[in-house]
Amino acid sequence: MNATIDTEHFKRRLLDERQRAQEALDYLHQEDQGQIDDDREEIQSDNHPGDMATSTFDRELDYTLEDNVERALAAIDAALKRIEDGTYGICVNRGEQIPVERLEAIPWTTLCIDCKRLQERA
Repeated sequence: MNATIDTEHFKRRLLDERQRAQEALDYLHQEDQGQIDDDREEIQSDNHPGDMATSTFDRELDYTLEDNVERALAAIDAALKRIEDGTYGICVNRGEQIPVERLEAIPWTTLCIDCKRLQERA
């Protein structure tokens, strides 16, 4: 039988992770705005097509990073809600307690390692 989950510990971990993710998202938004402003200035001057391609690639990369951070924030918020609901640390597939070691590694997880491996194979 697994040990009882210290939900206060995981709540603090999740809140810390949430703060870091939000700071990263805020930073990406600031960088995007700066890049858009820079691009506008460059378009008005003689701009090399390679420079524009690099700028486009950088923006697309930033959007991908933003999307990943937003998904992480959603997963963290969902985990915090599960703590409130009393369902935190329960595998959504099996209904069994997720081992504490897995929660330490990925505190927002909803699957035990076996279910996660099955999901990745599908």
